[in-house]
Amino acid sequence: MFSPSLLGSDFSRAGEELAAIAASGADYAHFDVMDGNFVPEITFGAKFIEDLRQESDLVFDVHLMIDSPERHIERFIKAGADMITVHAESTHHLWRVLQMIKESGKDAGVAINPGTPVSFIETVLPIVDSVLVMTVNPGWGGQRFIMNTVEKISELDSRRSDGGFSYIIGADGGIGRKNIAELYRNGMDLAVMGTAFFSEDDKGAFLHELEEIVEG
Repeated sequence: MFSPSLLGSDFSRAGEELAAIAASGADYAHFDVMDGNFVPEITFGAKFIEDLRQESDLVFDVHLMIDSPERHIERFIKAGADMITVHAESTHHLWRVLQMIKESGKDAGVAINPGTPVSFIETVLPIVDSVLVMTVNPGWGGQRFIMNTVEKISELDSRRSDGGFSYIIGADGGIGRKNIAELYRNGMDLAVMGTAFFSEDDKGAFLHELEEIVEG
């Protein structure tokens, strides 16, 4: 599965870029919400998502790179998010935040930075719908993939099997032709791509090529 990130798009053409995601055959659109505190960059807020929601039937995969996300969850739910992912490092109330999302009927995800071990989130693995492994340092697009994050994907896959959990495993950052097969072999289900996707002229052909690489 693919979740192209609008972070790699031209924000001035957001509606067209969202349509390009749909035309590519992807089922998800990834929204990187950055607050300038948890990460250095600032992107957009709930209204941006709310406005685009009216133009698309894609699954809106909202990734909150913000401090204390519990203060804003309700607003993003109302904006039309289908999946909301919060960073384990961003709140003292991770379980509560995830429960808030789940009680709203939305899918709840937890993200971990490259320097955060899987053990940091082991207590919430039974309740989450997805785990997002940051394979670059969060905050900017176009970064180089961090190789040792593959080990965390493999560990999450093992924990999923051993615990009988059903969360999907996503990876975010630096994903492309050279590493996507290895990521899928190690348990990744959902590839989040920004720059790699939007730099392609024929985005549908690009995703089809990646599928062929994965299938081997």
